[in-house]
Amino acid sequence: MGNRREFIKNTGLLMGTSLLADTDALFASERRKMSGNGRLRLRFKPYTLNLKHAFNLATSSRTTTPVVLTELEFDGIIGYGEASMPPYLGESHETVTRFLSKVDLSRFDDPFEMENILNYIDHLEAGNRAAKASIDIALHDLIGKIIKQPWYKIWGYDPANAPVTSYTIGIDTAEVVRQKVKEAEPYKILKVKLGRETDKMMIETIRQVTDKPLCVDVNQGWKDRSFALEMANWLHERGVVFLEQAMPKEQIEDNAWLTEHSPIPTIGDESVQRIDDVLKAYKVYSGINIKLMKCTGMREAHKMLDLGRALGMKIMIGCMTETSCAISAASQLSPMVDWADLDGALLINNDVYRGTEVINGKVTLSKLPGIGIKKI
Repeated sequence: MGNRREFIKNTGLLMGTSLLADTDALFASERRKMSGNGRLRLRFKPYTLNLKHAFNLATSSRTTTPVVLTELEFDGIIGYGEASMPPYLGESHETVTRFLSKVDLSRFDDPFEMENILNYIDHLEAGNRAAKASIDIALHDLIGKIIKQPWYKIWGYDPANAPVTSYTIGIDTAEVVRQKVKEAEPYKILKVKLGRETDKMMIETIRQVTDKPLCVDVNQGWKDRSFALEMANWLHERGVVFLEQAMPKEQIEDNAWLTEHSPIPTIGDESVQRIDDVLKAYKVYSGINIKLMKCTGMREAHKMLDLGRALGMKIMIGCMTETSCAISAASQLSPMVDWADLDGALLINNDVYRGTEVINGKVTLSKLPGIGIKKI
C-alpha cells in the first residue's frame, strides 16, 4: 500500500509541471478576452444510431443505440457533447433527458471553472454517467474552441503517438463473420466478441480469412476460471494479444488468478467504471479499459489514465456505439494509451459529425480546436 501511495504522489507531482502552468496562463488570457456578458446555455435532443450490422454480445443483441446530443453555448461559441446508452449502462433517452432537464448552469458565468461546473454536475444526482459525460464533453469542446486548441495539445500529447484502433467483429454466424472480416480490411487489429458456445468457431472462422492480430472481449461470458485459462492459452496460440473481461466482475479472486496465470494480458472493462475502480483493479487485471460513458467524461478519463500509468497498468481507451463526437473526445487521450478501440462511429450509418478519422487503421486526430469535430 505504501508503494501504491508513492505512485499516486509522484503522479500528482508530475501534474504540477510547466505544461499545466502554461495551460493556466492560456486559460487566464482567454478569460480576459471574453465579453463578461455570456451565459452557459445547455441544449439537448434524443437521437438513435442505426448499426450497419446487428451487434451481438455474450448476453445481448441490438441493431440500434439511443444517444442524446448536447450543445453548450457561451458567447456565441458552441461545444458539442454526447451521451450513448447501450443497455447495460441502465440509461435511456428518458433518464438522460430527465437528468439534463435538472441541470441549472445559471450559477456559472465563467466556463473555465471546469472543476466547479463538473463537480456540480457529478453531485447533482447519483449515477447518470453517460448523461454527465455529455456535458463534460461539450464543456471540453467549448473551452478548446475558446482557446483555439485541441485537447491533445492542451494536455501536451503528440498526435503522432496515437495507436491503431481495433475493429469489432460481433458474435454471428460463420458466413456473416467472414463478411465482417472482409469489410474490416483497412484495420490492423480485430476485436472479437466472445462468451457463447460458438467461441472457437468465431476464432477459427476469422483465421480462415486473415492472420491479423486479434483481441477478444468476453463481456463477462465465462464463469469458470479453469475454462477461462484453457481458453486464454488456446487464444494465445492463435495470435490473440489480450483478453478483455473474461469473467463476471464480481469474481475478483478468479479474475486475479487468471491474470496471474494467463499467457496474455487481461483487461478490466465492466469492472472498471470510475476512478475509484482503478485501484481495485490493480493486480486483478493487467490493465483497464477507460470509456467516457462509464466514467462521466474526459476529465475523469484523464485522471484514470494518469493513475493507471502510475500503477504500471496497461491502458486501453474504448467506446460504446457513438457518433464521431464522443469518439473524437476519447481520441484526445489516445496518444498515451497502449491500445485503442475507437470504432464506434464506424459501426453506424447515420453519423452527424466529422472528426477523428481512421486512416490505414490508425487513429488520426483532427487539428480542429476542442474535441476536433464539425457537423456534417
